[in-house]
Amino acid sequence: MTAIVKTLAPTGMLDGATTNELRILVTEVIQQGADIVLLDMKGVNFMNSSGIGALVAILKMVRAKEKQLYLCGLNDQVNMIFQLTKMDRVFKLFVDPGDFEAKVLAA
Repeated sequence: MTAIVKTLAPTGMLDGATTNELRILVTEVIQQGADIVLLDMKGVNFMNSSGIGALVAILKMVRAKEKQLYLCGLNDQVNMIFQLTKMDRVFKLFVDPGDFEAKVLAA
């Protein structure tokens, strides 16, 4: 069976004020039947600790529904936050959508 993958591409700042919309979008695509959600973060130019917290909540929600969440395209600032908070050990991160496809979908 082929997994249904839905890619979402948040843009701008990912903080406490903007993450609720992302959570709603992820919930909707899961309800529509997606097995895997790929967040392409290349358009996110800033993230703070509220953004990390919201992503953790989204990850928990996705896992509770027995689905998967992956992230790709992190810029240097966002990637540094993931490393400093050790969230790079919690989330599965990829360089770009092609890297994700090669390592997850082709496996």
